[in-house]
Amino acid sequence: MRKIHFIGVCGTAMATLAAMLKQRGFDVQGSDHGVYPPMSDFLAAENIRVLDGYRAENITSDLDMVVIGNAISRGNPELEEVLDRKFRYQSLPEAIRENFLWHSRSIVIAGTHGKTTTTSMVGWLLTACGADPSLLVGGIAGNFNGSYRLGSGRDFVIEGDEYDSAFFDKTAKFLKYLPDIAVVGNLEYDHADIYADLEALRVAFRRFLTLVPRNGRVVIGADSPEAMKLATSARCSVETFGLSDGADWRAGEVQSTDGRTIFELTHAGEPLGHFELPLLGVHNVRNALAALAVGHATGLSAEAMRKALKEFKGVRRRLELRGKARGVSVYDDFAHHPTAILETLSAVRASHPDRRVWAVFEPRSATSCRRIFQDDFARAFSESGADEVVIADVFRSTLPADERLSVEELIRDVRKSGRQARHIPAVDDIVKTISAEAREGDLVVIMSNGGFGGIHDKLLAALAA
Repeated sequence: MRKIHFIGVCGTAMATLAAMLKQRGFDVQGSDHGVYPPMSDFLAAENIRVLDGYRAENITSDLDMVVIGNAISRGNPELEEVLDRKFRYQSLPEAIRENFLWHSRSIVIAGTHGKTTTTSMVGWLLTACGADPSLLVGGIAGNFNGSYRLGSGRDFVIEGDEYDSAFFDKTAKFLKYLPDIAVVGNLEYDHADIYADLEALRVAFRRFLTLVPRNGRVVIGADSPEAMKLATSARCSVETFGLSDGADWRAGEVQSTDGRTIFELTHAGEPLGHFELPLLGVHNVRNALAALAVGHATGLSAEAMRKALKEFKGVRRRLELRGKARGVSVYDDFAHHPTAILETLSAVRASHPDRRVWAVFEPRSATSCRRIFQDDFARAFSESGADEVVIADVFRSTLPADERLSVEELIRDVRKSGRQARHIPAVDDIVKTISAEAREGDLVVIMSNGGFGGIHDKLLAALAA
């Protein structure tokens, strides 16, 4: 039995990969600082041994491989021990490739927005239609109640993250995933801590598409001009999807009601009837079109996919209803890029035209903390249709003031558009404000890529009280 040690095991992707290898019969352990729920509970349930803290003595002579997370850098005592003793080591994407992808049909879902939802949707369509795929996704997929699935079928569906791989490999993770079918839903500037500009990001995506073999398939979002420019990098057949005229997979007559969206689907000009999606928003219709195009490429029938799509349960933290109290609905959403914020809030506005919408945002990610997105955030909140905008402090940013997002300036610019906007720095004060002012029927959409100080439960408790 091969023994594998993870340095930095409590990140979602690292913990998930550890669990997958454990199921494949490997002896798996890992180390991390301050292990706490929910990841500590997940790892315990998977019977993965976790060592609290990083120590050179954790690197023992019986290890066959060490997997190094991209949050680990030189100076880490375990990493230094690995290098000193010349132990075999891999990045996370290398470990995924070597243990799961060489003998699979690799379906890689990439793009700036919608990767997690689309990956989960593809995995569900294949599963519901009997293909028994494997799945690895950067979120909790509702149909699987987890972030991975190990099947016996040919297909391995994986979220193609463009973030860097490890301290020794600053190239995108998705370049390791051996794509046979590749989706690029859209492309916008993101990950400003990794990519100097949009052109650097374009280069990574071009390289990704050049990896697809001649007998493979590339699926590209027709509504994204930057994504469409990438099509010439492919050396295989290319299909497009979107709401644009001329898209191979096209949605029309989009209508949202009662938390569901219905659209008319055409493929290559041929009508395929109405499809029902239990999610809101045109952005999720695009995600569904990409999933349907992939399903078709793997041999699934339109009728089978129609039935499966109706049963898709979404992804946790993607406009997830956390609860209702005093007639106020509180949602949790992972949105942190300006476009994702605009799409999410616009979907809520369109489906509830007569309800008051609160947009509560914590600038936390490497993207949202940066001033380079200042105008984009102002435009997103101004055009979203939100009635009340509340912005928290930038989360623990060490960026210089001239590079950091200015919340005060953002509030001023949103107010210029006629929206109500406030800067409320602390979570407890945000909770007090909303619980005092919210009225029955209000929708509160809380957006952050982190925990946001437990604001969801605090707000529900305050409303109930």
